[in-house]
Amino acid sequence: MYLQSSLTPSQSLARMPVIPAVSAPTRGPSGATVQVEAVLELARWAPSGDNTQPWLFEVLDAEHVVVHGSDTRDHCVYDLDGRPSQMSIGALIETVAIAATAQGLRVSCSRRPDTPDTHPCFDLRFVSDPTVQRDPLVDAIQPRSVQRRPYSTNGLTALQKSMLEASVAPSHTVRWIEGRSAKLAMAVLLFRSARLRLVTPEAYRVHRDVIEWDAQFSADRVPDRALGVNQAMLNLMRFAMHSWERVQFFNRFLAGTWMPRIQMDFLPAWACGAHFALLSRRPPLGVDDSIEAGRAMQRFWLTATHLGLMLQPEMTPLIFARYAREGRAFSASPGAMTAAGEVADRMGRVMGVDAVDRGAFMGRIGHAPAPQSRSLRKDLNVLLRGRSGPA
Repeated sequence: MYLQSSLTPSQSLARMPVIPAVSAPTRGPSGATVQVEAVLELARWAPSGDNTQPWLFEVLDAEHVVVHGSDTRDHCVYDLDGRPSQMSIGALIETVAIAATAQGLRVSCSRRPDTPDTHPCFDLRFVSDPTVQRDPLVDAIQPRSVQRRPYSTNGLTALQKSMLEASVAPSHTVRWIEGRSAKLAMAVLLFRSARLRLVTPEAYRVHRDVIEWDAQFSADRVPDRALGVNQAMLNLMRFAMHSWERVQFFNRFLAGTWMPRIQMDFLPAWACGAHFALLSRRPPLGVDDSIEAGRAMQRFWLTATHLGLMLQPEMTPLIFARYAREGRAFSASPGAMTAAGEVADRMGRVMGVDAVDRGAFMGRIGHAPAPQSRSLRKDLNVLLRGRSGPA
């Protein structure tokens, strides 16, 4: 049964699945430090590509936390120049700022200029402020998740759209792709883009490593039951993904890309309320622009959750289009660059040429039941630098 727009945000959130409890941190040199760690305990639920969680926390004292970021550009074809990872770090920083309001804290953030783009570090300063009011988005942080199955085709209301647009202003604007013909065009775009995911060995290696099979939840990957396909397709995918040679055989002789693309891309793209793109004021130039985009993305996503809406990112067209636009080879697979160029051209026709240049984030949104399978997060003690996590 689909959630209806008449539900209040609290009613919608109440229908989220129960998430296995993770114990709160019990160690800390002072009560104030424990208060900051309570913020981090909630903020670790920020989204990241394939649940990579590219961050560690270093709690220096009750007012100062250092976020040590990283990216996966050296082995992940989707992490182009580390921008998706940087956006994830931006989402984390925004989540920290929102979660801090529940503790009566105000947060300022500055990036250390002497740290490389591959491992950016950020100083977060916490100040107790009695004027700080609890952000209503606090309650959406943990329930926020990805729903990859079909949604209701009912569109969003004018009020929902205006609230979502306000959530990213003034740094970003929202471009809506809605209506039958526009959604069909998006479905074709995503269907074409998805083929690149399935015929390039570079993408295969990413998928092989990030899927956790026979899992409803996963602390550091994506559980297979959250992929949005039926059990027969899951069984076939698992068998084929045992090796790149099997994938090639299925693709070549058994039309192996068709059914996954239909189930995971074409049908969901049609079955939604709308598609959207977050557009920056100018084409992104560096880490700070990506951080700003990530903060806007998270504010948008949490607002959607607060409104009882589900969301699924659709980032691969943006990534492949940028490879093509910049003439940067990304795969050993013959024809990959030509196919990426076709994706860029089609994306420009569907969403506008400026969306290819200024697009920061895109996805589909609408009313749907909450997912029963999802990615969880690593325990906070693993993410706290100097404890049980890596140095």
